[in-house]
Amino acid sequence: MRIVMMTAGSRGDVAPYTGLGAGLVRAGHEVTLATHGVFEPLVAGSGVRFRALPVDPRAELHSSRGRRLHDASTGAGKLVRLVSMARRAVDEMTGTLVAAAREGEVLLVGGALGPLGYALADALSVPALGLHLQPLHPTGEFPAPVLGTRPLGAVGNRLSGRAVMTSVELMFSDAVRSLPRRHGLVAPSRSRRRSRPVLHGYSEHVVPRPRDWPAGLEVAGYWWPHETPGGHLPGELEDFLAAGPPPVFVGLGSATVPDPERLSREIVTALRAAKVRGIVQSGWAGLAARGDDLLTVGEVPHSLLFPRTAAVVHHAGAGTTGAVLRAGVPSVPVPVQFDAAFWASRLTALGTSPGAVPLRRLTAGSLAEALRRATRDGSHSTRARALADGLAAEDGVAPVLAALSRLTA
Repeated sequence: MRIVMMTAGSRGDVAPYTGLGAGLVRAGHEVTLATHGVFEPLVAGSGVRFRALPVDPRAELHSSRGRRLHDASTGAGKLVRLVSMARRAVDEMTGTLVAAAREGEVLLVGGALGPLGYALADALSVPALGLHLQPLHPTGEFPAPVLGTRPLGAVGNRLSGRAVMTSVELMFSDAVRSLPRRHGLVAPSRSRRRSRPVLHGYSEHVVPRPRDWPAGLEVAGYWWPHETPGGHLPGELEDFLAAGPPPVFVGLGSATVPDPERLSREIVTALRAAKVRGIVQSGWAGLAARGDDLLTVGEVPHSLLFPRTAAVVHHAGAGTTGAVLRAGVPSVPVPVQFDAAFWASRLTALGTSPGAVPLRRLTAGSLAEALRRATRDGSHSTRARALADGLAAEDGVAPVLAALSRLTA
């Protein structure tokens, strides 16, 4: 089949689909990934075709609109700002998404583009399957991941999930309404909207499937990012790893921070107070560290580096959380915004982390204490290795292939 996958967001919202796409290609399908042009290198060598969307998410996060996300102190406040910022970006991307969708016999829609992707599927009369990296659908078992982790009771938890789903629909409402006028497609009426089958790209070892979810919402297992066979780490990084005991990796991935220089100083002080060597990834936050016991790096394959570290300090995005668990090492999550606090709470509950150090409360002292616990309490390493063994036995691509067969039967 000609399959078009579409997603938007940061690197962590894109990388899992490269590995899934490669798996679908190996199964004989023709796969195109439609997402931001900056991520085209991620599909190199995978057999997955690429359709570039016009918006640069890194530039958006560093814009005045993106920086205002840090002004909100609550999940709800950040969500309101995100919806406002994203509506403009969606308008820019819609034309390219329409062109890409016209080429597909099946649409695989990332959670970030759900309402628009499903509207395109209806307008083009092709089947669609949702692919989510977070548990977005309402449940009484926990509150909506993007709104924090404080339990609201079964009714409150479910209402929070519905509120987020409504906000996401609002984000795409203008684009959906524009389909007839700007693209010659029929916008689906509310009566035509229906529930869609959705597969979730994480493991039930990490987030068990909620018991109150309706049929059609399933947990597939992780979709690991595509990596070129025979990949290796840069020589300077290999030399650093060989020069001493396993270091601690510190990186915030695609997250941005209000004051990179201050945060870098706190991180360096924390690493030295905990008496550990450190590899600091500059990332979108622009972190930096200097010294014989420290090394600053750019993008490196998580699967090659993380297993060789003593612990990982990270922003608790869905993708990085999965990479840490796959590596079988303890971690210290530093949640920045959106669903990060949810994933951080899961790591703590699973016993692979001593607890989160939220960005707003991070000091050299709080991070150093968490690092000491993560690297010296053997229970975190033991639990991390056990979870990694469980994840290694899973195949997240197989459930997607089975769902495609049912969808097109």
